[in-house]
Amino acid sequence: MISESVVSIILGGGQGSRLYPLTESRSKPAVPIAGKYRLVDIPISNCINSNLKRIFVLTQFNSASLNQHIKNTYHFSFFSSAFVDVLAAEQTITSDKWFQGTADAVRQSMHHFLKHDFEYVLILSGDQLYQMDFNTIINEHIKSKASISIATLPVNAKEATSFGILKTDENHVITSFIEKPDASLLPEWKSEVSESMKAEGREYLASMGIYVFNRDLLIKLMENPDTIDFGKEIIPQSIHKYKTISCQYEGYWTDIGNIDSFFEANLGLTDDIPKFNLYENDYRIYTRARILPTSKISKTLLDRAVIADGCIIQAKEITHSVIGLRSRIGSDSIVTNTYMMGNDYYETLEEIENKKIDVLMGIGERCKINNTIIDKNCRIGDDVTINGGLHLENTETDTYTIKDGIVVIKKNATIPSGFSI
Repeated sequence: MISESVVSIILGGGQGSRLYPLTESRSKPAVPIAGKYRLVDIPISNCINSNLKRIFVLTQFNSASLNQHIKNTYHFSFFSSAFVDVLAAEQTITSDKWFQGTADAVRQSMHHFLKHDFEYVLILSGDQLYQMDFNTIINEHIKSKASISIATLPVNAKEATSFGILKTDENHVITSFIEKPDASLLPEWKSEVSESMKAEGREYLASMGIYVFNRDLLIKLMENPDTIDFGKEIIPQSIHKYKTISCQYEGYWTDIGNIDSFFEANLGLTDDIPKFNLYENDYRIYTRARILPTSKISKTLLDRAVIADGCIIQAKEITHSVIGLRSRIGSDSIVTNTYMMGNDYYETLEEIENKKIDVLMGIGERCKINNTIIDKNCRIGDDVTINGGLHLENTETDTYTIKDGIVVIKKNATIPSGFSI
């Protein structure tokens, strides 16, 4: 079986500064997405759906919540070889440094991988949103007798300047690679794509950061400590030395690299037919099983709203928004274009009735919230107005950040009643 010959490695990324402040107290793969999941659930679920169940997650910043999530979520039979293990950067006899890049992360963790029997290594990113059967790329890798395989996505000229772009011959063998090419160079970098992709103007093949390596070659490539990144060094240096093929993917894929793309990806889930489909039998997204009550909604107009479990909502209106676990929204509040991550616990009726808490968790009464991300366990008082948009300048405070017009209320922040942005 293919599954018994493959080890999967999910790269958790570095400090995740472009997703700040969501990564202020957690690693990038642990960032909540879609109201009830974590980013890391996406590649792990793709692996499980592909029957690839030996999975390592490499991370180094703020690993505690990620460790806890994986420990509480991914349990396999005692009688199987399946596992999901988090490997945080560690000092060893051979290295006292943090991970310097994607390839260096794999290099420093190699001694853990080599304890297992495998022929192929599947390397994935921990901050992408997509649904893929990895058996397709692995089977093609084996069939073509490739040394390296790269999943590629046809993109248009505007997008191409932000990616590593490659060219292939008629057998899908990669012949050249360029990192983030200037627009003036693009005419020389068109590749053969399907007619449907041509019709959309998507004629450039972008690397998705998804790789398959033969075991022996990966070990050999890791011997050079000067190569620290797959996209910038390993791949460009290898394509002329080892047979490297492209496996085209035409489905939905997005890189959750910054606050803007994160916000857009979440709100995209509210579309009538979302590009990322959570309602697929064959592509389930797994996450921690929580024993929560159903959501209770009173006198609220809902339009393109995704509501997670355990919410208590009395809002006047919720439009084009994702409302996460255990969220509370008070009466007469209007929430639009917002991702509310929800809460980790409920406040007790005794605490609420005895007024031991000045500002309750969630959104208070008569609030107007627009173009906002509300992180976990936030408290927003009554009569608060937050109107995000490009009219706002980038701002950094103790309780909120504004990036590209999106207001991000920081985890555990308290916004007092009557406050306005």
